[in-house]
Amino acid sequence: MQIQEVINKIKAYHKGEWEGKVIDEATTRDKILYGNPNQECTGIVTTCWATVDVIKQAATKGANLIIAHEALFWNHGDHTEWLTESGNQTFLAKQQLLDEHNIVVWRDHDYIHSGIPMGDGTYTDGIFYGVADKLGWVDYICPDDIHNPLHFEIPTTTVKELAEFLVKRLHLNGVKILGNTSNTVSKVRIPFHILADAKDSIMEADQDGLDCFLTMELIDFTLAEYIRDSSMLGFNKSVIGMGHFNLEEPGMEYMIKYIPEALQCDIPCTYIQSGDMYEYIVK
Repeated sequence: MQIQEVINKIKAYHKGEWEGKVIDEATTRDKILYGNPNQECTGIVTTCWATVDVIKQAATKGANLIIAHEALFWNHGDHTEWLTESGNQTFLAKQQLLDEHNIVVWRDHDYIHSGIPMGDGTYTDGIFYGVADKLGWVDYICPDDIHNPLHFEIPTTTVKELAEFLVKRLHLNGVKILGNTSNTVSKVRIPFHILADAKDSIMEADQDGLDCFLTMELIDFTLAEYIRDSSMLGFNKSVIGMGHFNLEEPGMEYMIKYIPEALQCDIPCTYIQSGDMYEYIVK
């Protein structure tokens, strides 16, 4: 099966409607980011981000298709003109590595978020369902969120114990914590991007009785300030900052469970963790 056909079949497996609209092929970010799709697919690697190490490991496995959730060349939309014009050395070296092994990189972002089939005619967000599966939290998804698993009611634990569990289960180098680490946690929420305004998350924390946010981004203003003040006042509020790629990567690992069904053939399929990009020095 050619790579383009593989991509088409995986697209068709997903719901194809995101944020209330049919995914537009002209504007979707789910493009072939590199390589020639008109070649036989020798193997598939799924990952969050096609790093240099992921590319090298894919080549070792004989795979020539990498399905990544995020951009390849460090900018939204994967524009490369600015890199070509400047002769960026890292860009040229990464490009050469891809060329050496005839590797195609396709981004699956909008489609996987649009939904994977649940077997009853409905769909659920493939990334966050994958997170729930990896954490063993599928049974803890709040009933109203089954098609967009972002709220969980887990067995009561402490902030510290939950953080240690996440680091171990997701193979992370560490996490950042806001709040009292001895506080109890049962109601957990994964918020969307928090890059500026966080009014919705702050209102949720106050009115819905949430104990802990697992954040993709954790910046020093808005939600972080609120959680710190809340904790200082004795309220049971906390944040575990995991990192964007770290939190979403299990959704790409989950892909290998359903790609054979989507393709109806036996192309080798492997997940490679792009890995925690941060190292931590602690006092």
